[in-house]
Amino acid sequence: MNEVMLTVNELSKKARVTPDAIRHYVRVGLLSPTRHPGNGYKLFDDDDIKNVKFIRQAKALGFTLGDIRAIFVHSFDGRSPCPAVRGMIQQRINENRARLAELNRLQQRMDDALEIWRSMPDGEPNGDAICHLIESISSVE
Repeated sequence: MNEVMLTVNELSKKARVTPDAIRHYVRVGLLSPTRHPGNGYKLFDDDDIKNVKFIRQAKALGFTLGDIRAIFVHSFDGRSPCPAVRGMIQQRINENRARLAELNRLQQRMDDALEIWRSMPDGEPNGDAICHLIESISSVE
């Protein structure tokens, strides 16, 4: 079988990522190119196209490159990565919900502060205060 070998730039075009992304995936061990014997260029095959597309899909779902590496290890060892994938996505969902809750609390503090500030006059720096609007809010978390 005469397999087509691709350079970094060719792979990046076929997989719709930047050449820098390809190089990064090689550095972190997600891709293992061969080397051209004559010029030392990194060369990739059809499996690498599939792997980069998988990386893109997994990242779009919130998986980290570390997660993706673990998924690859399971798969390449012939074990189903599905149980681990379910656990990882549940962890990401929990983390996202916690971040969203904190963002909602921040948004409420901001809304409350703006409502209070609407009726307050502008102040001039007087040596005692930096910005009396911010300093007027008593709840600091």
